[in-house]
Amino acid sequence: MTSAVRSKPLRVGFLALADAAPFAAAQARGLFVRMGLAVELRREVGWATIREKIIGGELDAAQSPAPMLWATHLGLDSAACPVLTGLVLNLNGNAITLSERLWAEGVRDGATLREAARRQQGEKRLTFGVVFAFSSHHLMLRAFLREAGLDPERDVRIVVVPPAQMFRNLAAGTLDGYCAGEPWNSLAVREGQGWCPEWSAARHPGHVEKVLMVTERFAERRPTEHAALIAALTGACAWCDQPENREELAELMSGPGYVNQPARILRPSLAGRFDCGHGRVESVPDFHVFHRGGANLPTASRAAAIQEELSASGLLREDIPSGLPSRLFREELFRGTQPNPIPHALVTT
Repeated sequence: MTSAVRSKPLRVGFLALADAAPFAAAQARGLFVRMGLAVELRREVGWATIREKIIGGELDAAQSPAPMLWATHLGLDSAACPVLTGLVLNLNGNAITLSERLWAEGVRDGATLREAARRQQGEKRLTFGVVFAFSSHHLMLRAFLREAGLDPERDVRIVVVPPAQMFRNLAAGTLDGYCAGEPWNSLAVREGQGWCPEWSAARHPGHVEKVLMVTERFAERRPTEHAALIAALTGACAWCDQPENREELAELMSGPGYVNQPARILRPSLAGRFDCGHGRVESVPDFHVFHRGGANLPTASRAAAIQEELSASGLLREDIPSGLPSRLFREELFRGTQPNPIPHALVTT
């Protein structure tokens, strides 16, 4: 832990999502300062914006869907830029929302969704939103559609929409459904515009969701700051994971600098009482996992599992460099082989 705060702040990007909680908690609880860092949190519009700002050096670090590391490193739909993570920020946290119009048409499950989709073909195909092409949301939606007997490439249309714009597009009728992080599913339910047939903790429990993305250049040239940032955010993850802090966390995240939605919209997923709509409320204590059970470890095995899933879904080309998972997920950085190892007090309190 350093004694002086840097005069030039680190620029750290995030999106208006419930699982951006570790950034807000680290700032509010003074963990960045305790680690000798000045941090400027920047709320961005979408994942493509974050990716471009990391590549261009406008951000030093950022919240990122784990699969975005592959897209950025390999230059898929962008310039190639070597990136890595030394910290998994959370597990789980997403849900699928379908429109009330589909409910009114009798959609209740995969079989009835298939019937509705086949009634709407050609230019009128059902349209679903995902937050980024390389994301667990896209993988989850595609799996959901395939299990319903639908071809994601032919039977429906999938478009990329920033998370905070999902609800408005659903309400306007330009989307028939989406897969997004919270609170954008709960908002649709509370406003009577949608319902949730599935959530990621049930479909794929323990999946890596968001990570802290930095460039290899940043990690190599500023190892002390990088280690301090990992330490502060790990401490924040531990605090966010304690059930007794979830109510305070919902109030914190409701602020205009973070999600800018009422705490009652953030509370269902954070409190683990997820309202799926139409009278169905599920107890999901692991809807968001920020720290427990080794959640923060960026292991090569976790990275290999993500790469395998991306490849199986046809989102990765075949000529993937050997050893890429262990280059992207750097467990040794989390464990403190770089200077400034993670203080035990920050991890456990």
